[in-house]
Amino acid sequence: MDTKIVNRYSDEDLEEFRILIEAKIAEAKESLKLYQEAYNGTGNDTSDTAPTFKNLEEGNQVLSKEENSRLAGRLDKYIANLEAALVRIENKTYGVDRMTGKLIPKERLRIVPHATLDVSTKNNRENN
Repeated sequence: MDTKIVNRYSDEDLEEFRILIEAKIAEAKESLKLYQEAYNGTGNDTSDTAPTFKNLEEGNQVLSKEENSRLAGRLDKYIANLEAALVRIENKTYGVDRMTGKLIPKERLRIVPHATLDVSTKNNRENN
């Protein structure tokens, strides 16, 4: 059976999404850079605080570094998903629900540009 995608977004629509995704990638990479700088300790640290507060600051700094590391990991995954969406745009398969083959609504793609499932497909999948 031939499983070619019949439904797809127009080249103009794909270009609109490419521009949106590239902007989101640039924004995410800038945020990732800030988290990595905070994690690596570039900037202010406990050495510029009074000795009385040093122990509290060090504990807070460890938690902050862990949180920054976790957020950086999430951003890294988000960027990878956005880059995968760019590949789908190049292949002209972007915006097609990977389970049903139907088009994912533009409104969803504008909010979650790396989506590969329509909301109803995702909800049905989570309920099973």
